[in-house]
Amino acid sequence: MRRSRRMFDEYQSENYNPDDRYNLAYKRVKRIKGFYVHALVYVLVNLFIIASSYSKSSFDSGVFFRWETFSTALFWGIGLLAHGLSVFGRNIFFGQNWEERKIQEFMEKEKSEKWE
Repeated sequence: MRRSRRMFDEYQSENYNPDDRYNLAYKRVKRIKGFYVHALVYVLVNLFIIASSYSKSSFDSGVFFRWETFSTALFWGIGLLAHGLSVFGRNIFFGQNWEERKIQEFMEKEKSEKWE
């Protein structure tokens, strides 16, 4: 988060030329693309693990619901979450100016509901 915030602050400075802004945007896009590739590989590998576990056992024997089947997905999922937070920051759901936008949205909604 600190690195992306520092890059954003540099982006906002007055003496920042367009080439540096392009390089900054290019690096950000590469980081986002890297996360999406990581997420795709996560899904594919874990689907393969679960499918191979399913083919070896049946649901009746209870072998499918073993720790070994889902431990990779759990621990790798924690790593994927950390990767996502490093790429998108901590404010994924409540981004910058979220409160202000929500207040404006409620004010507009209230204004349109009144009979004047």
